[in-house]
Amino acid sequence: MKIIADDKIPFLRGVLESCAEVVYLPGAKISPADTKDADAIITRTRTKCNEKLLTGSKLKFIATATIGYDHIDTAWVEAKGIKWTNAPGCNSSSVAQYISSALLSLACQHKISLRGKTLGVVGVGNVGSKVAKVGEALGMRVLLNDPPRADKEGQGAFVDLAQVVAEADFITMHVPLNKGGKYPTYHLGNKELFKSMKASAFYINSSRGNICDNPALKEALQEQNIAGAVLDVWENEPDLDLELLDLLDFGTPHIAGYSADGKANGTAMSVNALSEFFGLDFADWYPSDVPLPEKRSLTISEDGSFEEKMLLAVSLTYNIKDDSDRLRNSPSTFEKQRGDYPLRREFPVFTVKCEDNEVFGALIQLGFEIK
Repeated sequence: MKIIADDKIPFLRGVLESCAEVVYLPGAKISPADTKDADAIITRTRTKCNEKLLTGSKLKFIATATIGYDHIDTAWVEAKGIKWTNAPGCNSSSVAQYISSALLSLACQHKISLRGKTLGVVGVGNVGSKVAKVGEALGMRVLLNDPPRADKEGQGAFVDLAQVVAEADFITMHVPLNKGGKYPTYHLGNKELFKSMKASAFYINSSRGNICDNPALKEALQEQNIAGAVLDVWENEPDLDLELLDLLDFGTPHIAGYSADGKANGTAMSVNALSEFFGLDFADWYPSDVPLPEKRSLTISEDGSFEEKMLLAVSLTYNIKDDSDRLRNSPSTFEKQRGDYPLRREFPVFTVKCEDNEVFGALIQLGFEIK
């Protein structure tokens, strides 16, 4: 069998070669000629799996090593009898780590105490659920908005978006991109939403670029209708609105879910799904070579605020400012920064020594090893 694979999917090379011809190509450059005689594709978001790419091919299976799947024309591929699968939740802890750094960095930069502030989580799936726990660990009041879940499970702990917008000091988006249907999310972050937010509030989007109306956000920041914003995903990426980038507190190149752990999870889920579909012997495969960072421990002194101490610990694992500075310094290398992303591991790999009981408890909730 023949498999076409995005050449930026980590840990994949050498895994399937014993049972297939595997051709590695840049995701955005995979063409109809490449897929014509392929049995399967293992991809990321840069490959548009649709009629244009797949007409005339003998393809049977598509695996995307990502949570999102709006790059797959699911209706068309299903009508053609092509099985597809994504990797739900694979990088949820990575995005939660990113949001931790974003919230703490905003707090320290603007001299805000997070404890008692309200975090509005829009979209409470695999990612949003973990982001909500981050808010709780940081002592925040958390509002949950998820209309599909509220309709299915009952209103319960969920609130309307209007309440989130009116009350939240920080709003963070974790929804799929839906342009139609009962729960549309295209431009959910729009002019009306930004005008309804508190002037002291911050907006964060790390889900999909088109969830946020970028010109509307730019206008809101220019007119100081909101206090600030963080974007990891963009409309028309990798072609960024540079004026908007300059207005943001932090802007990053679509890497919120780019921890090595999240990548390993996504690759493993794709390999496992492909193995099950074709009856191969890789059903429980997981990468054995996920590297470790050189520095994995830290002692936190008694000096500083709760937010400053927490940011020190989180920055041992990930610092949003580093990614933001790289993008500001070279926005034209957006794709290269994603492709050559530095090693990043999640909280459980790191050990922190801390005598502050409040910080100690928060770090345990986030998943750190604590001494």
